[in-house]
Amino acid sequence: MIIRFILLLLGALASGALYAQTPGSLKSDADVERLFANTCGWCHSDGGRVKGKGPKLMGTQLTDSEIATRIKVGKPGYMPSFAAAFSEDDVQAIVHYIRGLKPRQ
Repeated sequence: MIIRFILLLLGALASGALYAQTPGSLKSDADVERLFANTCGWCHSDGGRVKGKGPKLMGTQLTDSEIATRIKVGKPGYMPSFAAAFSEDDVQAIVHYIRGLKPRQ
């Protein structure tokens, strides 16, 4: 479990979770989509539309609050915490992005 967590954390760091994004700097839907792809896309495939190493997020039954908490706190052994990487506004933008996911046409 610890090794898996370390690998997930390294993947998040390598993906750019802390890349040139500063907290609160998301200005557009494209910024959020790019941030999701570079940070979350390592585990949540096709922008969160299909299961990858992490679960499919499109159509999730989790509440907005549960999604925000998962982003901030993570899930031990499965998902690292991103509390230090994202502001509250960033987290809410990601939740909004997840809620707006639709199948690709």
